[in-house]
Amino acid sequence: MSTQPDTANTALIKAVLFDLDGTLLDTWPDFEVVLNRLLKEENKAPLDAGLIRATVSNGARALVTLGFGIEPDHAEFEPLRERLLAHYSNHLAVHTRPFPGIEELLKKLGQHQLPWGIVTNKPFIYAQPLLRQLDLEPAPGTLICPEHVKERKPHPESLYLACEQLGCAANNCIYIGDHRRDIDCGKNAGAKTIAAAYGYIDNRREAESWQADHTVDSAYELWPLIENYLSDAATGNRKLFRPSPLV
Repeated sequence: MSTQPDTANTALIKAVLFDLDGTLLDTWPDFEVVLNRLLKEENKAPLDAGLIRATVSNGARALVTLGFGIEPDHAEFEPLRERLLAHYSNHLAVHTRPFPGIEELLKKLGQHQLPWGIVTNKPFIYAQPLLRQLDLEPAPGTLICPEHVKERKPHPESLYLACEQLGCAANNCIYIGDHRRDIDCGKNAGAKTIAAAYGYIDNRREAESWQADHTVDSAYELWPLIENYLSDAATGNRKLFRPSPLV
């Protein structure tokens, strides 16, 4: 179960931000397909799904290292990474779905006119078409990828930019993620943080070690936490938010 906020000491939340892979979307099934397809092309045995799931949040480079046992300085590393990403670009949303509870959560955010967005290390060339295909409702008000900033997470630059685009300060947002760098990014920016222990991590104890403000085992636990940071009066006075067509 999640920890409960100290409501006597909370800031008004005006926006909710998510990491993408392993937090908002369950993308590993498509990565399992494309990595094992690449391994088959190279006459190598397929990998266990659990190993791939645990590595997805670390990106394509980590998947190449996992599959082929080579590091980025190896001569074959970059060609293999490019082939993996070429396969992935043609297999973005075949099996990928929002985690259970996410679609209900987004509806709640929409009902409360609470803007939401995505801050991810996933390149825009994959994140944008993936989101277009899934057509989440309401749509995210911002999508921040590595191409939009000089510094990647855990540096807070991407979170600052997302908050700027959503019209709020970083200390008035919640950032949710399934990796230590997500929680560090949120804390570095002064945001409230929630560790998604349901994501691509080994166990809940690992997530708890990141010292986020809260840790959840299911996306269904997110709305009660978020709601505790809202007040009826403040919600009623909040400017009507209309998502921009960024994705």
